[in-house]
Amino acid sequence: MDTTPRRLGYARISTCEQTLDLQLNALNSARCDKIFTDKGISATAKSRPGFEQVLEALRPHDSLVLWRLDRAFRSLRHAMDILDHFEKHKIDFVVIMEGIDTSTPMGRCFYQIQNAFAELEKNLISERTKAGLQAAKERGVKLGRPRALNPKQIVTVRRLNTDGIHKNIIAKRFGVTVRTIYRAV
Repeated sequence: MDTTPRRLGYARISTCEQTLDLQLNALNSARCDKIFTDKGISATAKSRPGFEQVLEALRPHDSLVLWRLDRAFRSLRHAMDILDHFEKHKIDFVVIMEGIDTSTPMGRCFYQIQNAFAELEKNLISERTKAGLQAAKERGVKLGRPRALNPKQIVTVRRLNTDGIHKNIIAKRFGVTVRTIYRAV
C-alpha cells in the first residue's frame, strides 16, 4: 500500500446555478492529487457525500485542501471536532484563501485564533439579539406569534365545551386547530 502523503481537495457549491470552476482552479493550482465535490448542497446539510468521502479517504500525513473555510464546516464546533480528529490522525489542513496550513505552528495558531474570533462574533450576535428582544419587551412590544383566540373567545370556547359541543366543531367555528381548543379549555 502506498503511504506517500497526498493532498485531497474538497469543493462545494450551495446551488446548482453556481459553478465549481473557481474552487477547482485553486485546488488544482494547490496540486491536489484528487478533488471531491458536492453540488447544490448547503454547508449545514446533514449529508454531504463528497465531504464524507474525502474524510474517509484521508490517511495519516495526508492534507485536506479547501479553497475557503466555509466550504466545509457546518459550525465552529464541527470545525474544531474535525481539526481534533485531524490532529489525532496526523492529517494536515490547508485553506488557500485564509492562508491556513496546519502543518506549520503558525498555521495551527492562525486557525485556532480565527475560530476563536468566529465564536466571539457568534456570541456577540446572540447577546445583541437578546438585548434587542429585552428592550422590545420593556417598550411593551408583544413578541412571538399572535394568540389564535382572544380572552373573550376563550370564554366562549370554554362555555361551548361545557355545553357538550364537540371540540372539532368549536375549532371549525373559530378557524383554529383542535389542539388550540384543548389548550383553551
